[in-house]
Amino acid sequence: MSRIPSIFLESHNIKNPYSGFGQFNYCLIKGIYEAQISDLACTIYAKRTAPLQEEFGDYFTYKKYYTLHRRNPFRIRKKYDVWHCLNQNIKVEPHYDIPYVLTVHDVNFIDEVSSDLQHESNVRFQEKLNRSHAITYISKYAQESTHRYFNVPNVPEHIIYNGNPLETITLPENHTPKIAVEGSFLYSIGEFSARKNFHSLVDMLALLPEYKLVLSGNNGTEYARTTLQETIEKHHLQDRVILTGKVSEFDKQYYLQQCTAFVFPSLREGFGIPPIEAMRFGKPVFISNNTSLPEVGGTHAFYWDTYDPEYMATIVKEGLEKYFKNQEVLSEEYIAHARRFSWTTAAQQYIEVYRSLTS
Repeated sequence: MSRIPSIFLESHNIKNPYSGFGQFNYCLIKGIYEAQISDLACTIYAKRTAPLQEEFGDYFTYKKYYTLHRRNPFRIRKKYDVWHCLNQNIKVEPHYDIPYVLTVHDVNFIDEVSSDLQHESNVRFQEKLNRSHAITYISKYAQESTHRYFNVPNVPEHIIYNGNPLETITLPENHTPKIAVEGSFLYSIGEFSARKNFHSLVDMLALLPEYKLVLSGNNGTEYARTTLQETIEKHHLQDRVILTGKVSEFDKQYYLQQCTAFVFPSLREGFGIPPIEAMRFGKPVFISNNTSLPEVGGTHAFYWDTYDPEYMATIVKEGLEKYFKNQEVLSEEYIAHARRFSWTTAAQQYIEVYRSLTS
């Protein structure tokens, strides 16, 4: 009987379920689990393996993450048949030169950390590219920007779109969120950072008096305390901008279900899952016309080309007018579009990449 190839999933960022990386790690692993393949043996690498083992049983094997594994003398020495680096910023690497898959979400660190290619973060990423035997990207934009700034080796490249974590809506019928909102509101969720550009929504809200704005995510950041809070106070909108902090899965689904529209003025996205989640509820989505977001929204989103408050408010008014004139049909189109992003499909595509390196 031939030996089953071993696949190492460097997935320790699964410890952060509210982050984009953490969500990606979990959803991909769950998709691989639901595929129930028998020709590959996958190992999950995580700090807390017990909850994962309770959920997925012995379908996977499990290896515990230790910070020491980042250091050269303590690198993992087992010669797996394929090592999959699930996130491009990971510092844990294999000891040996073994078949290596790198998933690139974005190269935003060029803008956010340093554009100097000799900077540590850029050197580390180039080294990851150099050791890769296959590279996967979560969007065409991620691939194009990687080629723009870095030397990409001549290895197979694949664009594999993320799935929608909300393929199945699980919201209980009578769910009540911790923070209730009365009246019509616009909704957004994400990290509170300059890149998410939430303060532009506050500027816009001053011109849309019929709506409130609900923002979910970690609002204890420097950006939230300064730029965002100062913009709220400038417009005297303390009673119309509601910061929920981090929310549970059910609370998030509640806000997506109850909002008038989802708004996402992000400056840079490797993919951008929240707009797809909102479309799953049949909601109109207003997003930035940049980076990967046109790939996500397609012809079903309304786009902002600039962040002038009057312009943004006009796009929202015109978009909602169009939506309400044909709400039932457009909602069904949004839902159908959201269903095209499937973790079942994505997991199978990653599995085929593993197989291509073990055959």
